[in-house]
Parts: sequence; C-alpha cells; structure tokens
Amino acid sequence: MGRKKEKKIQHYSSSQKILLVGEGNFSFSACLAKAFGSGRNMVATCLHSEDALRRKHQSSGPHLAELKRRGCLVLYEINVCDMNQNPSLMSMKFDVIIFNFPHAGHCGLNETSYLLIEMHRNLLQAFFNSARHMLTRGGEVHVAHRDDCPYNRWKIEELADRADLYLKEKVDFNAIDYPGYTNKRGGAVRCDGKFPLKSCFTFKFCLKENTSQMPVNLLEKKFKGMTLRHAVNWGFNDNQIIARH
Repeated sequence: MGRKKEKKIQHYSSSQKILLVGEGNFSFSACLAKAFGSGRNMVATCLHSEDALRRKHQSSGPHLAELKRRGCLVLYEINVCDMNQNPSLMSMKFDVIIFNFPHAGHCGLNETSYLLIEMHRNLLQAFFNSARHMLTRGGEVHVAHRDDCPYNRWKIEELADRADLYLKEKVDFNAIDYPGYTNKRGGAVRCDGKFPLKSCFTFKFCLKENTSQMPVNLLEKKFKGMTLRHAVNWGFNDNQIIARH
C-alpha cells in the first residue's frame, strides 16, 4: 500500500508530529484532527485533571471524544513550565509545539497590571525554556497571541530570544480558519467564556542553531566578528561568510 496523502490546514500538516499545550476545551486539537482525518500524529494536553477540565469547560466532552476516536493521545495535568521533564513526554520530539493564547490566570488583577504582566511573562519564559528541548531538527514553536496593548507588553520575542529561539515568521491568526475552534478565557473567572480575538497573530519560533532558516539580520548578529577558520567550522564557504577580519 502507498503512503497516505498528506493533509493540511493552515500551517499544520498530517505529516508533522504536533504537540498542543494549554488546551482549553480541546476544540483546536479536534479541528486539526478532523482536517487530517486522524489524530495519530498529535499529542494534545492541558494543565487540569480530566474531571477539572470537564467542570471548567463543559463543551470539552465532544472534542475529547473526537480526539479519542481519531487516535490522538490526550494528556492531562501537563505543566508547560517543565513539560520536557514529564515522564509521558520526555522521550518525545515534535516538529511543531503549539500554545494558543497563553494566560497565567487573572488572580483578581487587571490585564494592565504590572504584576499580572510579569506573571504572564514568567509563564511564557518557562514554556520557551522547556519547549526548546522538545523540538526535532528544524522544529518550530507556535504561539498564538494578541499583539495589541496590553498584551504586546509581554514582549514575547524577547522571552523567546532568552531561550535561544528566534522569530521565523509572524502571521495573522483568524479563528475562522479553524472550523469548530472556540477560544476560552484563562484562569478561573468565567473560564468557559470567550475573549475578543483582535490583533491576533501566530508567532513562529525556531532554535537559533538552525542557521539555514535564520534571517540575514540575525545571522549577522550571530556571526559578527567571525574569522574565516570559524566560518569554515560552521560549514560556510567564503561567499557566505557574514563578517571577516
């Protein structure tokens, strides 16, 4: 028998090994599995136990059933801050790791609060630090995020950079491109409700060691001051050397 035909939806393909983290009601995961005709290439996770999830997001039942039917591995109580050390995941590598609209919870604070913004930043920093160890060669970390105020104050590109990840691409995120997807609020306040999706983008990050895909301006920064000998060791010829003494 021949290989199954590759199926795609937006940036994602049935040929990729995909990890989804921080899922709300699992509608995004279910959307991908439906588009692929199978979920066997996917691992979908959330922070809560199954019981807690079903209480928080009552619409999760049909999506979980869909994922199970299509062979997707669903894992509960997965903390994105140390997921690379989780026994269920530590031996796995992924082509794409997806974290849609990360949120640390409100804790009674307004989104403009400096303290809450720092909580969000700490969450994302820990996520990037963990995710970078779980990528295949050339793999990507995708974060869907609002890029208007105050969410742009999270400075997620800066956080990714600290984890040796660079921004490969930033593209519009439109919920209508993912049939059946419904976003859910973070934290415990009205958690089964939606939030406005405006000025939303998917930020695609890659490890800096993947220099073949790195934009020229980042290559120049990475190899600034490189000698010919160093460049050869990195696999560049004399026509590709970014900087010479």
